[in-house]
Parts: sequence; C-alpha cells; structure tokens
Amino acid sequence: MKTVIISLLTGFIVGFVFALLKLPIPAPPALAGVMGIVGIYAGFKVYEWVSPMLSTLFK
Repeated sequence: MKTVIISLLTGFIVGFVFALLKLPIPAPPALAGVMGIVGIYAGFKVYEWVSPMLSTLFK
C-alpha cells in the first residue's frame, strides 16, 4: 500500500510540475490510452495467475 501511495503522490507532483511549466501531460490524453495501460496491467496479472496452473497441467 505504501508503494501505491508513493506512486500516486509522485504522479501528482509530476502532473503539477508539467502543468506549471505549460508542458503537455506525460500520459495518454484520452480514455482509450488509459484503458490500454489498464489492459496491459490486467493481462500481466492474469498471466501471473494462470501460469502456475498451466505449468502443472503440462508437466
């Protein structure tokens, strides 16, 4: 949980500094881009969950 809070705080600070300097946001500006990132994360987590089952199945 500590890592999540630090990540959120870091992202907030970076976003604030970019806005202060009038730079474009360093993240996907559209919902589709954000959902792509969520999809990558979800795929990774599903692989971690399924991988042990598949390795025992194919031994």
